[in-house]
Amino acid sequence: MNTIAFAAQILAFCLLLLLLLQLQTTMAGDSFTGVFDHGSHGVTLVKVDEAPARKCSAAAKTGTAPAGGAPPKPLLVAAPCDAGDYPVVVFLHGYLANNSFYSQLFEHVASHGFVVVGPQLYTMSGPDTTDEINSAAAVINWLAGGDLTSKLPPNVRVDTTKISISGHSRGGKVAFALALGHANASLPAGAIAALVAVDPVDGFAAGKQTPPPILTYRGENSLRVAAPVMVIGTGLGGLARAPLLPACAPRGVSHDEFYGECAAPACHLVARDYGHTDMMDDVTPGVRGLATRAVCRSGGARAPMRRFVGGAMVAFMKRWVEGEPELLDGVRARPETAPVALSVVEFRDEAITNQWTGT
Repeated sequence: MNTIAFAAQILAFCLLLLLLLQLQTTMAGDSFTGVFDHGSHGVTLVKVDEAPARKCSAAAKTGTAPAGGAPPKPLLVAAPCDAGDYPVVVFLHGYLANNSFYSQLFEHVASHGFVVVGPQLYTMSGPDTTDEINSAAAVINWLAGGDLTSKLPPNVRVDTTKISISGHSRGGKVAFALALGHANASLPAGAIAALVAVDPVDGFAAGKQTPPPILTYRGENSLRVAAPVMVIGTGLGGLARAPLLPACAPRGVSHDEFYGECAAPACHLVARDYGHTDMMDDVTPGVRGLATRAVCRSGGARAPMRRFVGGAMVAFMKRWVEGEPELLDGVRARPETAPVALSVVEFRDEAITNQWTGT
């Protein structure tokens, strides 16, 4: 009888242990997949007007910040409502896009404890990106001066020692250009903590890059950025929407090539069934907003792609800016849990390269 009772106790203990392990695994899974949902912070959106033209025109051309408290370019800022110190990510819009087209993406990232700064780099622009590179540098130098905190909710402070840069489409190219030192003005030492390029585009085709060209076509380690790099690509961006329209992210000058030239540490995630503008807001008003749907091939509803891009950005910056690798490790180990199907998941570490290709 004692033997049977002892065996029953052992069995009960084993079942309890199994239950606890299953609960721990479930909680861990929920923790990292939650990065694709709205975070724990309430978010406020703030518009910050630029300095008067006579003060900022020279600054925008040289990459230096204007005197006084106004930024060199108008900003759309998403910030947590809760008091605290938050790292900054500067997000650079795509070609002829408005910064407001990304407001829902900004809110997603900010809800996880970041201040997102989206400058409106230009209203109209030609193929040369030099002016917007210098304008973006001026914004970063202005941020480093600490003037943004006064524009935010009470007791929300910006940690300007941890500035990440991100950009979509041509803005992704500009982000790389900044990190590679193409701006006329130097950035503060160690200013760039991480770089996230969302379906970056370097021109019309290989050999038809817009100035200044970023891709070198010399293979891995050609783009030696002094920060970890995440490159997010789209499976439909390289496909034309109609026979007479160009692809919005032409093959040969987009995400594959950018990641292929990055030095470690870097990673590459590709959303198989989504297009070049599918991370934008559900509603993008005006003629330019209509063009984001009419010109580029789309995978349909934008919310899943926006959740994926926002979550991937957060996981990457948590790893490299705040030293919290759990979220990115979760995405890396279980890419099938992302809200979109991923065709490529590549990680280039300092010591080892890991590649996962989905179907």
